[in-house]
Amino acid sequence: MTATATNRDDLCNNLALRKAARYLGATYDKALASAGLRATQFSILQKLSAHGEMTITRLADMIAMDRTTLASNLKPLAREGLVTVEPSAVDRRARIVTITPDGLSRIKAALPLWQAVQAQFEERFGAGEAAELRASLDAVLQTGFEPWAE
Repeated sequence: MTATATNRDDLCNNLALRKAARYLGATYDKALASAGLRATQFSILQKLSAHGEMTITRLADMIAMDRTTLASNLKPLAREGLVTVEPSAVDRRARIVTITPDGLSRIKAALPLWQAVQAQFEERFGAGEAAELRASLDAVLQTGFEPWAE
């Protein structure tokens, strides 16, 4: 391997972000496993519990995920009765996602597990650094790329 290739690997924003995301995602997945949730499922349920029912498009925008991937992530949640996905009464093309009482119970059971891993990460990484990381990652979402634009 040449020095140029090594330097390119070290400078790749996408690789660095994906490595960290896989590492931290697996950590949160492991912490949430006893509640029967993966980190992405927890995030979906958390958004629905905090904001109420919404269209798949709005939920996808809130969690920065394309609609097709979100729809795939909703299927196991719907099978388990944690969410419902129904056509909108206003626009039959839109699908409305709603958290169910079982979904609220699951997120309530998972919340202490999430809080524990969140606290462990902030203890090891630093609370200030974690806040700066979240701000930097949020800023990435404001760079003007349109990855899911049709």
